Amino acid sequence: MKKRILAAVTAFFCFLAPFSVCAEEGGSGGLELQSKSAVLMDQSTGTVIFEKNSHEQMPLASVTKVMTLLLIYEAQADGKFEWTDTVQVSDHAAAMGGSQVFLEPGETQTAADMTKCIAIASANDAAVAMSEFVAGSEEAFVEKMNERAKELGMEDTNFINACGLDADGHVSSAYDIALMSRELMKNFPEIQEYTTTWMDTITHKTKKGESEFGLTNTNKLIKWYEGATGLKTGSTGKALYCLSGTAERNDLGLIGVVMAAPDYKIRFQEVMKLFDYGFANYTVEKGYPVGQDMGMIPVEKGMKESINAVVKDEISVLMSKESKGEWETKQEILPIVKAPIAQGSKVGELIYILDGKEAGRTDLIASESVEKASVHMMLQRMMKLWC
Repeated sequence: MKKRILAAVTAFFCFLAPFSVCAEEGGSGGLELQSKSAVLMDQSTGTVIFEKNSHEQMPLASVTKVMTLLLIYEAQADGKFEWTDTVQVSDHAAAMGGSQVFLEPGETQTAADMTKCIAIASANDAAVAMSEFVAGSEEAFVEKMNERAKELGMEDTNFINACGLDADGHVSSAYDIALMSRELMKNFPEIQEYTTTWMDTITHKTKKGESEFGLTNTNKLIKWYEGATGLKTGSTGKALYCLSGTAERNDLGLIGVVMAAPDYKIRFQEVMKLFDYGFANYTVEKGYPVGQDMGMIPVEKGMKESINAVVKDEISVLMSKESKGEWETKQEILPIVKAPIAQGSKVGELIYILDGKEAGRTDLIASESVEKASVHMMLQRMMKLWC
């Protein structure tokens, strides 16, 4: 029960975001990194566990594609296309340099296979093809990227293109990368189908015929680190070596970002170092699950005389393994509700208290809808009272 009581402190952390458990490199157990910038963030709460120059703007190379993938998945979820839809490659998309899968002008692939090429092989040509497919042009897609960045609070970020090739003014920060990585992994965990795949293939479909092309994941974490779930590598002459890595163990999800690492191996080593620190020193506690019954509320003039107040959201909280705080909860529930009432309507709050102070809260909601009682029903109830 005590573990459940720990619940909504997550909300506390979210309210104070960006909250940092240990603000700088020297305060994080002696972590020393060669990368110019870094962040370690708890995936469930957004709490920053470690940071180094976390808001410094710099080129981010193909880590840009985290935002590209986020917009692709959001567009599909909004019903703007289906994964089986055909995407045709433009001259512009086919002309992308850097990492690519060598798509040809006029070639077609499904939206799913294009997305697979982006997530696994970091394909610039596929990223631009999908940006045109989703928004009509790469320029229009980039506008959406920057709009979404603002919505997420990515104040250090400006996108110029959809794939991450070096361009003046195309910049982000380790903190902002962690924000968009968290949004992608939180809302679309199904992307792990691709981000944890080591090798796969696509079939090139051109006028010359069909041929298989192999894809190899650019993210070595999924081979080198237990619990790795993603996410995206990047490297250019200006950006040097970047990585947004994600990993999960024992319900604790971490996001480790490094930017401007001096070589490609160090970026992986330092993200693993961040993960090791996080998993060694922190744990996640879960509160009451969604739908947990927290009590009955009388309904005035309803077809039912009472309803259950249930927990709206399950909330997790990041805890230091050395923490020994004393937790308790209290409920604030309406004494009575008047019909009609819709399912999911707020009827109270569950408050979490740490060491005598409020640490967070979550809504309690009506478990079902209740219509207003008919005259016949009200008369029957009155008769029962008189008898």
